[in-house]
Amino acid sequence: MSDGRDLFRIRPRGVLRGAVLTLVFTGVLATAAATGALPRQHSAAGSAEAAGRAGDGGTVDSAALSRAAAAAIADGKSGKKAAEEFVSRSGDRWGAVYDKKEYAEFEQALDGAYTGVGLSAGRTEGGRVRVTRVRAGGPAEKAGLRVGDRLVSVDGRPVDGLSVSEVVSLLRGGGVAGSPVVLGVERDRAGWTRTLRRARVATEPVTVDRLDDGTLLIRVAAFTKGSGTRVRDAVREAPAGAGVLLDLRGNAGGLVSEAAEAASAFLDGGLVATYDVEGEQRAVYAEGGGDTGRPLVALIDGGTMSAAELLTGALQDRGRAVTVGSPTFGKGSVQMPSALPDGSVAELTVGHYRTPSGRAVDGQGIVPDLMAEEKAEERARTVLSGLGGGS
Repeated sequence: MSDGRDLFRIRPRGVLRGAVLTLVFTGVLATAAATGALPRQHSAAGSAEAAGRAGDGGTVDSAALSRAAAAAIADGKSGKKAAEEFVSRSGDRWGAVYDKKEYAEFEQALDGAYTGVGLSAGRTEGGRVRVTRVRAGGPAEKAGLRVGDRLVSVDGRPVDGLSVSEVVSLLRGGGVAGSPVVLGVERDRAGWTRTLRRARVATEPVTVDRLDDGTLLIRVAAFTKGSGTRVRDAVREAPAGAGVLLDLRGNAGGLVSEAAEAASAFLDGGLVATYDVEGEQRAVYAEGGGDTGRPLVALIDGGTMSAAELLTGALQDRGRAVTVGSPTFGKGSVQMPSALPDGSVAELTVGHYRTPSGRAVDGQGIVPDLMAEEKAEERARTVLSGLGGGS
């Protein structure tokens, strides 16, 4: 999760066939939301039910969830709170509930910029919140926060035990640049508070560099809008024969349509992934015309997640790239939005995706062809050189 959401979703594009869905990823724990273009599941009124249905992957009965929210509203209680409790009990690991304002704010993240403090955070196994990324030049960096710091409170409110959406909402506040936010932080055994002022933080989802040996290094931090096209353009403009090092380390995912577009830079059409939505099988395809001969090595690690895993699996299964690094995170479940009676929206797990060869990703991740937890980039460049992509 992050104050900038680092949260993205599928959008309809030519590379997707079938209904549009949402693929929610984590940064160890993150959520995504849908646009008005995504299908909605209808709400229904009725009596409350004690818990959601935990099926494969902890799926939730959306009609029962809506009835629970409606019943709470009828009793003068919070429908959103009731829905959050329902999803929590259901076993849906990636399920989350957002009010209308929170849900609308997701739109900003798709443009690669947001108003916040410039940090990403994830939950540890013990349920605590730790800083996983600090954006250069942002308020968090200027205040001295570092990766690994523990986030204890936001504006005096303890964050342990809060839902993901609640922590993100506290960090973002009203999304007003210049507004203050007080963070309680711990590092080692020391603790302190810092007052930060939210700012408009721009992200650079794709960076392209030419290395000394002629290798094209493409780093993709997230699959936001336009990132797939930037990857394709970089490959098209590269000198003939120059190898590509595609760095997907720490990429927490994003728009699957953008990941498919990036796959199209290296594949001449064909299957990128399959997925199921409540048992119905569907597929994601690459566009034709990609560069299928240029040497390619993909760098991955435990922070490579969701849509980035989808791209990795496609390149690996189809023999297009050598993968180097460490096993990916293993986020391969599909979420779709369900509108609730009070206007809030629940993101619920409805299925899972697989690589072109049929490998499941959720809970398993993708193992690289060459394990290299240390000096991974150096090892990757050596492999690329052996493929004829560097001096």
